[in-house]
Amino acid sequence: METKRNLPKPDAELEALVTVVIGAAIEVHTILGPGHMESTYERALCRELKLRGIAYKKQHKLDVDYKGERVGESRADLLVAGRLIVEMKAVESLAPVHHAQVRSYIRIQGEILGLLLNFNVPAMNSKNAIRRVIIGEVAAE
Repeated sequence: METKRNLPKPDAELEALVTVVIGAAIEVHTILGPGHMESTYERALCRELKLRGIAYKKQHKLDVDYKGERVGESRADLLVAGRLIVEMKAVESLAPVHHAQVRSYIRIQGEILGLLLNFNVPAMNSKNAIRRVIIGEVAAE
């Protein structure tokens, strides 16, 4: 029997941000439904976060370093309140590479938790819609 490693736990502030962002994403999906482009959901989620008084940065630049040298950059869809990476998709189903992408982004950002949101689903409470991605955890399939 394999035991779980002692993984870092998100703090209360980060957990509160997750709750707010999930609520905002559900509101966006309730109004727009599935079938739109990812950029449409991004703009709508930003609007919803603004209405809720939550700070965010769109297309947050993340410098990619390799052995102490900057070798490139990535862009996370959103950085919420300076802490929470949110990556949005509008795909048939989330793939392991999507989880890996979020894991890379949160590692670069220096956090342990990010959100992966898929808006191309019948309901945002489905298994394929909202995924918490935590450093050290393996993606659930």
